[in-house]
Amino acid sequence: MQMIKQGKDPLDSVIAEVNLVENDPEDITVGYGGLPNEKGVVELDSSVMHGPTHNAGAVASLRNIKNPSQVAKLVMERTAHALIVGEGALDFAKSHGFKQENLLTDRSRKIWLKRKETLSDRDFWYPPKSEKMDPELHSFMESHGTINCCALDSTGDLAGATTTSGFFFKIPGRVGDSPIIGAGLYVDNEIGAAGSTGFGEANILNWGSYMVVEYMRQGYSPEES
Repeated sequence: MQMIKQGKDPLDSVIAEVNLVENDPEDITVGYGGLPNEKGVVELDSSVMHGPTHNAGAVASLRNIKNPSQVAKLVMERTAHALIVGEGALDFAKSHGFKQENLLTDRSRKIWLKRKETLSDRDFWYPPKSEKMDPELHSFMESHGTINCCALDSTGDLAGATTTSGFFFKIPGRVGDSPIIGAGLYVDNEIGAAGSTGFGEANILNWGSYMVVEYMRQGYSPEES
């Protein structure tokens, strides 16, 4: 809001907002410190969409870069593509000066190890008898989460960003709705904007964010939509 009041583009403003959470190691649902896939690797998804130009960009299964929303904006601005994934997304980020770093914090690593140790009684992963897990960390064993931020500036322009580390313990390479334009995010400058959190596969199948905006186009309120 401070940036918007200063006349900044709404897309730059929402990306700056989600960067606060992507950079926060205490938040385990996005960015640095996000909970990893089943192999213990953090894979990030993000999308951005700019109302005035109706342009968008996204990255998926991005490793070692803690601000996927910034990379998604570069996909939008610097390429003719809408979505870049995996190794290609990492190479693209590095080519634009992003620094690689290990996104797995001690906190998220402990949650991942505990999940492996308690997953089944048919493997060789046993929890140390002397180690008791922090109750707060235990609550994240089945965790998933995403953040979306949409903004409207004083001139009536809209923008949105969605970012996530996806489902904890997901199959490597799994992509949810967050980087899918129309599912995890959709912006129509004349109508409205919507983004989603929760069970990504359901939003992909329903094209959730796009449908919310379409219902608003038909005259329904945002809540009804």
